[in-house]
Amino acid sequence: MTTELTPLRRVAAYAICVDEHERVLLMRESANSGTPGVWTLPGGSVTQGEHPEVAVRREAVTETGVEVRVESVVDVVADTRELRHRGVTLHTDRIIFGARSASGGDLRIGSPMVDEAAWLSVDEAAAVQLRPFVAQALKLPLSAVDMPPEQMPELPGFHIVESNGRPTVQRFAVYGLVRDPFGRVLLTQVADGYPGAGSWHLPGGGSDFGEQPAQALLRELEEETGQVGRVRSLLGVASHHEPAQVGPEGFPIDWHGIRPYYDVAVDDPGTLRVVDEGGSTVGARWFTPDEASWLSLTAVTAEAFDAAKLSSEIPRR
Repeated sequence: MTTELTPLRRVAAYAICVDEHERVLLMRESANSGTPGVWTLPGGSVTQGEHPEVAVRREAVTETGVEVRVESVVDVVADTRELRHRGVTLHTDRIIFGARSASGGDLRIGSPMVDEAAWLSVDEAAAVQLRPFVAQALKLPLSAVDMPPEQMPELPGFHIVESNGRPTVQRFAVYGLVRDPFGRVLLTQVADGYPGAGSWHLPGGGSDFGEQPAQALLRELEEETGQVGRVRSLLGVASHHEPAQVGPEGFPIDWHGIRPYYDVAVDDPGTLRVVDEGGSTVGARWFTPDEASWLSLTAVTAEAFDAAKLSSEIPRR
């Protein structure tokens, strides 16, 4: 008899932290973890309302005693695995930062999930068993240690849970700063009844269970605007916490949105159309940077403009 596994999602943040000798900080998972003896990057789950950068600093110092200084966002990836001993199928969206040690190389284990930490060269790291996402991040050969799901479960990207007696959502969604060959920016307008109604927003939305972030973005771009895009690079990760956000549900939700945003090109712009009607997007338009300067923009849109230095192209008034 096959035991039904409960689908769960989480967001986690990790650091590729290097020292003055360009060695990477790695830690070995203990018998208390799901993959004992396997080496991984310092990091872990992002708590409700916590910025991923704060999470990775907290986790690194707790697990290894090393204070890390985040310098960049390296990648955002997703993976799924079965944890039959816990009765769950887990989807994890992993945000990987580039970092440097801010406290020297002294190591101190502070988590029961870890039994060893070490500074390893890339060659030394290649000789130990690594979690697949770690091997991928370090550009090393993959060694499969995670059990993939036999069947991908269905779990909505917008999933309300009860926490401390109130409805809570931690939503992972992916967005794009989308531009055409003429330098115009594609923005979508938020529909009535949704937070930020009437404001202009980046195309994108929530990823599905088992879906990679960049794939989710291109799917959402086509559903919202009818455009076929090409992801060029990861620009950054936004985090927005609203403890009592009211949307179309009609009641306050403790809402935490974690939003990677990418630089995306549409090489052959077509007719704009909202394919997925009746949702949070009411329309879409191309704007020059100057035209965009007059718009009411959502927070993640303004952050993406700054990250791409698009705001420096907008004339001052």
